[in-house]
Amino acid sequence: MDVRLSPEQQALREAAARLVDDLAPKSVAELDDPARATRLDTAVTGSGWRELRTPADGELPLASAVEAAIVAEELGRVAADTPFFGPTLAAELRRRAAAPGPAGAETVLLSPDLSGLAVVEDGDTLCSGVAVDARSAASALALARNGEGYDLAVVPVTGAAPGRDLTRPIATVDRAPFERRHGASGPLTEADIETWTALAIALTCADLVGTMRGAVRLARSYAIVRQQYGVTIGTFQSVQHMLADAFVSAEGSKSVALHAAWAADTLPAGEALDAAAVAKAYCARAARAVCETAIQVHGGIGNTWECFAHVHLRRAFLSTQMLGDVGANLDRVAAHRKLGGVHDGLR
Repeated sequence: MDVRLSPEQQALREAAARLVDDLAPKSVAELDDPARATRLDTAVTGSGWRELRTPADGELPLASAVEAAIVAEELGRVAADTPFFGPTLAAELRRRAAAPGPAGAETVLLSPDLSGLAVVEDGDTLCSGVAVDARSAASALALARNGEGYDLAVVPVTGAAPGRDLTRPIATVDRAPFERRHGASGPLTEADIETWTALAIALTCADLVGTMRGAVRLARSYAIVRQQYGVTIGTFQSVQHMLADAFVSAEGSKSVALHAAWAADTLPAGEALDAAAVAKAYCARAARAVCETAIQVHGGIGNTWECFAHVHLRRAFLSTQMLGDVGANLDRVAAHRKLGGVHDGLR
């Protein structure tokens, strides 16, 4: 693959950066500013970013997974409190099923442990799971088994609230009724779900990369103004080494995450999922270390509610858990390379 962004992709990154830098929260207190959050949500809606994976000509999406990952990274960098992950992946599911879009906002329903899409077995009439990135969502998509594959299950969502991540509310769905929707292109196959999972993991990796970039930027900004013994702490070699290591981790994660996004559209389902699992194992491990470094650089105030560093760490925790943590994705890699491409796509 060519890791260089095209001029159009670079323009997308710059436009996304300008928008979120202007409207994203700058402090923990601004997370409770509904007027600012509404302006951000309106701007993202107007940008059309949530429709990047809706069909354009034929069955192809409007934009590639790399472009969706670029937006996810920039939103993660500033801990933007507006939906993107959930609506984008719901649109991808509907595109693959050739199913019409919803009347209102929509997200996806993951299993209770967040390891994959929630699945309703044949004969079941109720559905349980966790609707992620559910701010303003009226419904969530899960999978309903049939004899030939999977239909879409549309589940109502209410009561979304911040959990571990203060910027992306979740809603717990406990044995809720659902509507089965048959796709115009027929049931979704295991390969469809594997490819969807690869895209979903790639987007969590992009968010982790952005979160790391934001944490490093925050720590660096603090290190060049905070003084100890009459000099800024950024002049201390130990602090410089910590920030340098965090920067290298973020840059390495960026490369592997970009490869995962490219693979989601380019490689066969099993290979794309393998690439995504490798990226997730790497990015999730790095993100925790980088975000904890940002808190450590802040010293005593790093562990306080008012310091924004914990917002990045909380966001990293949720992105790490969604679609499998380090161990789960290392298991995916081991399964793929041992069995020659055979995956459990719903793991």
